[in-house]
Amino acid sequence: MVREQTVLATSHPHSYYAASANDKRVRPTLQGHVKADICIVGAGFTGMSTALHMAENGYKVVVLEGSRIGFGASGRNGGQIVNSYSRDIDFIEHHYGQKVGAEMGKMAFEGGRILRRIVKDYDIQCDLKEGGIFAACNRKQFEELVEKKKLWEAHGHEQLELLDENAIPQYVGTERYVGGLIDHSGGHFHPLNLVLGEADAVESQGGTIYENSAALRIHQGDKPIVHTEEGDVEADYVLVAGNAYLNGLLPKLESKAIPCGTQVIATEPLPESVQQRLLPKDNCVEDCNYLLDYFRLSGDGRLIYGGGVTYGAREPAQVEALIMPKMLKTFPELKDTKVDFAWTGNFLLTLSRLPQFGRIGNNIYYAQGYSGHGLTCTHLAGKVISDAIQGQSERFDIFAGLPQHSFPGGRAMQIPLTAMGAWYYNLRDKLGI
Repeated sequence: MVREQTVLATSHPHSYYAASANDKRVRPTLQGHVKADICIVGAGFTGMSTALHMAENGYKVVVLEGSRIGFGASGRNGGQIVNSYSRDIDFIEHHYGQKVGAEMGKMAFEGGRILRRIVKDYDIQCDLKEGGIFAACNRKQFEELVEKKKLWEAHGHEQLELLDENAIPQYVGTERYVGGLIDHSGGHFHPLNLVLGEADAVESQGGTIYENSAALRIHQGDKPIVHTEEGDVEADYVLVAGNAYLNGLLPKLESKAIPCGTQVIATEPLPESVQQRLLPKDNCVEDCNYLLDYFRLSGDGRLIYGGGVTYGAREPAQVEALIMPKMLKTFPELKDTKVDFAWTGNFLLTLSRLPQFGRIGNNIYYAQGYSGHGLTCTHLAGKVISDAIQGQSERFDIFAGLPQHSFPGGRAMQIPLTAMGAWYYNLRDKLGI
C-alpha cells in the first residue's frame, strides 16, 4: 500500500486551511528523556481533546506529533459539525442491543457541545458558524430524514427542523434537492484553526507538544515508554491517536481499518450577492448519498466543496477535475469561478463504520476509525478517555465493547473489497434505491 509520508513534514500540506492558519509556529522536536502522566501520540482532534481534558484536571501531558499539529484529517476535512456516528443509533440498537444503543444515544450529541465549550473557554478564532443541513436528493432520502428526526428526538435531540421542497430553496440555492433536515446544533468552522487553538489551550494548561517527533515504537510495561528518533517519553498512560497516520506503529491496530482519501476544493472569494444566492443562511450542507458531497462558505466567503473517496490513501492526480463536476452539478452558475485551492486528506474507515476505542494492557489506550464522522466524535473521545483514565470508565467501555473486525482477506484485500462496496452504494445513490 502506498502511504502518505508524515515524518519530518515541516509544513502542512497545501490547502486553504494551511494558507489561512492563525498560527504557523513550529513546535520543537523531542530530544532526550521526558516523563509525563500521559503521553499522547497524534496531535489531531482526538489527541488535543484528550490532552486538554487531562491537562485541565492537573495531569502532566506530553503530545508527540509525527509531523505538524493537525497534519492529518483534523486539519484538512470539510469543517462540519455533524452529530451522531457514521452508523446511526437505530443501527447500533439493532446490532448490539437496546442498552448499548441507549448509552451511545446519550453520547451522540455531546461532541458538538464539547467543541463549542472549548472554543468559548479559550476564545479560539475558527470562524464558527451555526446550523447544518442534511439535503435529500430524492424522495426516499427525504423519508429517511423524517425517520432520522424521529430517531434523534427519541434520544433527546430537539434542535431539528424538516425542510420540504418549498423550504429547502430558502437555505440552498440549487434545484438539486427535494428537501432536507436542518440541525440547528450543527455548524461549521475552520478545522485547522480549531486544532491549533486547542493546542494553544493545552499549552496554557501546562501541556507540552512536540512536532516532527514520530513515535517509532512503544515499550509496554508498568510505565510504558514511547520512543522517537531522538528521544523517549516515559508515562503512566499512553493514548495512541494517530488514526490513518500510524505508519506501522501498531500493525494489529492498523489491520482493523483502512485509510481513505477525500477531496476538497476552495474557490476564490465570492461576491456577497453570490454567497447569498448559494447559501442564504450561511449553513453547511451535506447530501444523503453514500458517497456524499458536502459544502459550506468559509469565513472569507469562499465555497469549500468536498466529496469523492479514494481507497488505500492514493492521491488523485487532479482533485479539482474530480470535484468541479460535483460542484457544478449543484451550482451551475459557478462555471467560470476560479478554484484557488485543491487538496486531499485521509480518514480511517472501519468495517462496521463505528469508531474503535480500546486498551492494550491496562495503560495503553487507543481511539480511531471515525469513518467520516470524526469532528464531533473525536471531541467526545477526549472526554470519555480522560474520564476512563481517572477511574470513570463506563462510557469508554461501551465503545470498547463494540466488535472490532479486521477487513476480510487482510491488508491485500482491503482496498478492492471496500472499493467494490463503494461502487455498489454509489449505484444505489444514482438509482435512488
